[in-house]
Amino acid sequence: KFYRSNGDTARQTQRLRVDAGATLEWLPQDNIVFPGAVVASDTRIELHASARFIGWEVHCLGRPANHERFDQGQFRAQLQLLRDGQPLLWERLQVAAEPDLDALAGLRGHPVNATLVATGADASLLEAIQSNWSAIDSGGIGHTLLDDILVSRLLCHSTEQTHRVLTAIWAWLRPRLLGRKACHPRIWST
Repeated sequence: KFYRSNGDTARQTQRLRVDAGATLEWLPQDNIVFPGAVVASDTRIELHASARFIGWEVHCLGRPANHERFDQGQFRAQLQLLRDGQPLLWERLQVAAEPDLDALAGLRGHPVNATLVATGADASLLEAIQSNWSAIDSGGIGHTLLDDILVSRLLCHSTEQTHRVLTAIWAWLRPRLLGRKACHPRIWST
């Protein structure tokens, strides 16, 4: 949680390194950015050539369950994915309160946005994802394949809806990409 700022920028820096032959599933809780917060979030995932990864980031701007919009403050986030030092994905998001939250070319009034990234994908997997998850009740979802990187992006009105969609996609991807049955981490039940 990032609370209202007294003028200083709150910084979150995360560095994840996945060594040769290893797999990382990184499925954190969402960042909740309270109105008036000033935040810079930076996540960098460094993969060895043979490493595998499935993960997501979820950002909730304001507190939609309490009808509190992100009407003041600033949120900057970047997500980088590298393989053997070479950039595969570099996502950036900057929201300076309501104008960016409501922009049609931005978040279109959706306070929750998420990005799911998975390595080892191919065109047939992208096609199956698109046919199964091409729409959600409110908001939007889009899927992209960058070489073997599947990127799914969501815009939603609630974190509950976002987690339902992300969890369903993850549960479908896990056996196909990692050869492991989808079993929910115990922490999700707390």
